[in-house]
Amino acid sequence: MSFWFGMLINEVPFLGIYFLVASTALAAAQGDLQTTGARMTVAVAALATIGLTVSAWRGVRSDVAVGRALDDGLRAGWRERVRAPLRRHRPWARILLLPGHMRRRDVTRVRNISYGDAGRRNLLDVYRRRDAPGNAPVLLYFHGGGYTSGAKSREARPLLYRLASQGWVCVSANYRLRPETTFPGHQIDAKKAIAWVHEHGPEYGADPSRLFVAGSSAGSNMAGLCALTPNDPAFQPGFESSDTSVTAAICLYGYYGHYFGDPPNEPPPPPQPQGYIHPEAPPFFIAHGTRDGLGTVEGARHFAAQLREASTNPVVYVELPGAQHSFDIVHSPRFDAVVDGVEAFTATVLLTAEH
Repeated sequence: MSFWFGMLINEVPFLGIYFLVASTALAAAQGDLQTTGARMTVAVAALATIGLTVSAWRGVRSDVAVGRALDDGLRAGWRERVRAPLRRHRPWARILLLPGHMRRRDVTRVRNISYGDAGRRNLLDVYRRRDAPGNAPVLLYFHGGGYTSGAKSREARPLLYRLASQGWVCVSANYRLRPETTFPGHQIDAKKAIAWVHEHGPEYGADPSRLFVAGSSAGSNMAGLCALTPNDPAFQPGFESSDTSVTAAICLYGYYGHYFGDPPNEPPPPPQPQGYIHPEAPPFFIAHGTRDGLGTVEGARHFAAQLREASTNPVVYVELPGAQHSFDIVHSPRFDAVVDGVEAFTATVLLTAEH
């Protein structure tokens, strides 16, 4: 219930504050605050405003949590080592006034490109800068929705547009959902999308040798599993020879555990994606909210700890105070701080790969 009723207002509490202040001011101007009931309503509005202010402050301070996580995962001094220009300030005008506005004039979106034979569930969108720079790093993103809903144009758009404006090629893909398919059908689609980027990405200015895979919720689970199973024929039936390797993974508010709906009379596959961790796992950036009502923060914390114990590559784990599930729907102080963190993480990984 806290997720469904607080998903939006928890990320942009400014909107609630604007409404309460404006409606109270209007009532005062019309002389409607003279009764006891009206004064009690104003008192409730004041308490709500205080609560919203606390929520807003937690979001604003998310950059502190992101910075500490980067220092912990990438070691202190990472910013001095990164040559790519990193954003110093979040886009406050957009956050405060137009949090739902995503489009950028310098970014074009090529829609509904087919990467498989499952109709609209095997379509993807390509975001790239209008001047189409070549040999660009790639972000491939998978949406959330518990494997039963969702679409490629819903979550993480502030991240997709931001990186595209910086010269990246960003790809957001649909995949088959339940009940049309079950595990490993979703994962096979994800691998097909990666294979598509390796084969066709250069046509859009992409450099597939610098491919980051990302996702939210169920898509986070898929992204993590893709990163841990490069070129695994079990997830590539009919295209076993295709390259599905990736450079690193970005996991946002993921679910980490056994796939639901496993046959009760058969041994379930290993928990995903942690059941596939190995010492050569690529770098990971994991972000999770402390108030996530759908995917527990304990699960994310445990996954990050397992990765750090086994992998020789960096693991950045960000715990976002007060964040719920789906914190990437709109521009908010919290998610734009995460976007800055992802940009720093990817720049550091790319710089390390060059050496």
